[in-house]
Amino acid sequence: MKANVGNTDRIIRIIVGLALIALAVTGVIGWWGWLGIVPLVAGIVRFCPLYSVLGIKTCKEC
Repeated sequence: MKANVGNTDRIIRIIVGLALIALAVTGVIGWWGWLGIVPLVAGIVRFCPLYSVLGIKTCKEC
């Protein structure tokens, strides 16, 4: 897996992922808030499978 997620994209993914999970835990939103795990993991590992399929890279150094 070669990194394809840049720093800004990474930060946004982590924040959105954590926010969705927090809202699911507190009961503000339903079970679908647990889907926040997807952007959270993609932000942590700096790899997005969909970006690979579409040929998108948001990082400058990769």
